Amino acid sequence: MAKDLDTAFFGHPAGLSTLFFTEMWERFSFYGLRAILILFMTAPLAIGGLGWGVERAGAIYGTYAASVYLTALPGGWIADKVLGLRRSVFWGGVLIMFGQIFMAVPHSSVLLYPGLILIALGTGMLKPNISALVGQLYREADVRRDAGFSIYYMGINVGATFSPLICGWLAQGAGFQSFLASVGIDPTTSWHWGFGFGAFGMAMGLVQYVLTGKRLGDAGKAVLGSPTPDAAAAARRKLWIAIGVVLVPALVVAGLSSMGVLTVTPTGVSRAMDYMLLLVTVGFFAWLFLAGDWTTEERRRLVVILVLFLGATVFWSAFEQAASTLNLFAQRQTRNSIFGISYPASWLQSVNAALIIILAPVAGWVWVKLGKRDPSSPAKFSLGLFFLGTGFAVMILAATAASSGQQVSPLWLVLTYLLHTVGELCLSPVGLSAMTKLAPARVTGLMMGVWFLATSVGNKIAGTVAGLYEKFTLPRIFGTVTVIALLFALLMALLVKPIKRMLARSN
Repeated sequence: MAKDLDTAFFGHPAGLSTLFFTEMWERFSFYGLRAILILFMTAPLAIGGLGWGVERAGAIYGTYAASVYLTALPGGWIADKVLGLRRSVFWGGVLIMFGQIFMAVPHSSVLLYPGLILIALGTGMLKPNISALVGQLYREADVRRDAGFSIYYMGINVGATFSPLICGWLAQGAGFQSFLASVGIDPTTSWHWGFGFGAFGMAMGLVQYVLTGKRLGDAGKAVLGSPTPDAAAAARRKLWIAIGVVLVPALVVAGLSSMGVLTVTPTGVSRAMDYMLLLVTVGFFAWLFLAGDWTTEERRRLVVILVLFLGATVFWSAFEQAASTLNLFAQRQTRNSIFGISYPASWLQSVNAALIIILAPVAGWVWVKLGKRDPSSPAKFSLGLFFLGTGFAVMILAATAASSGQQVSPLWLVLTYLLHTVGELCLSPVGLSAMTKLAPARVTGLMMGVWFLATSVGNKIAGTVAGLYEKFTLPRIFGTVTVIALLFALLMALLVKPIKRMLARSN
């Protein structure tokens, strides 16, 4: 942590610029892939896609997206005990880059799975640790800390805004495909150019991370969880044991599958992931309620934490359909043109991040302007779910209009994303804060894990819902999501006063 007040980057430590651009490029890589992944898997072979059914594609996407957030838990442990924050961020970026390179290899669906695995592992190592690294740039009492995180999060949304535009155009743009054909390159490889540019983006992030790393000073160098050589050696042993526990069964299953003894399918792996997430969730909360010697007040708080977990899971299970169900709607049922000029369906994935950049300052101003009338955290949670449900209610109308086979205006999706963005601004910043405030002091650290678990489960459900795209009518799918979201919004509204009382007691 810097000893002197460093104001080299817009009044903030110079190291913030290093982390800003690293995260911007990492999110560029992540959201570029996110925008085109399910479209690539379901696109016909004739245009370079994999030609897979929506059920298979949804299973793969959901498993991958859930894994991205689950791996943040071991990723944080590796940083704390083995590598430290600085090296964890670097090696996480390296894994992401190679994963994207695998995805960029043309005509090779075999490399899709190891590519996604590497990206999930790399994101798990980079994402939580780079955020922690931002915190180490400031003293605990530094009043610039919150503003520094706001600047950092702006980098996330800048990357998320531009990556679907660039990667989407490379993957789906008619102009780029014509260019490839004109220079003698198979235009059906355009998808892989989109993935390849994601690898380029991560490489750019790594290069500037290394070249400007001195700006970070000593932040993130120490392995705080292993202060002695013996502790570090013990942590490394545990890491190798954990790798063996995961890798050996995986290799056995792969070997049996190659010999025809065992059939492994994406939907089978997806179901296994469902069972694992269910087991982890039930086991975690069972341990939370049964293992601890809690007071009556603490048990009440744990009940509220469970409700918040369920609400967050519902929110992310619907919100993250942007890259799956709603992305398919953009491709198949939406008229992707403006003023007669066509654009790739994946471009619509930029809308949410762009709206965050526009509306986040407005939301912050509104909360400050309200002063004492600023809604409590649980009230904002309820509002977030309400706007989410309202967004899917809009999609019921859009899906009904498209049921005749006529493609509908992209403004339906833009309006939906606007409502979802408002919901995200209400819920996301306060969700983790509320859970950590409610948590008994003995398990406060675990509440970060609860948030990641809720996001992971939500992403898995989002992929599963996408798999139903061709099994049920779209008004029915969107209608079910709407009802569930609004019911949880009502539940959270009814719990506003009880949760406010518990939050007040915990302060």
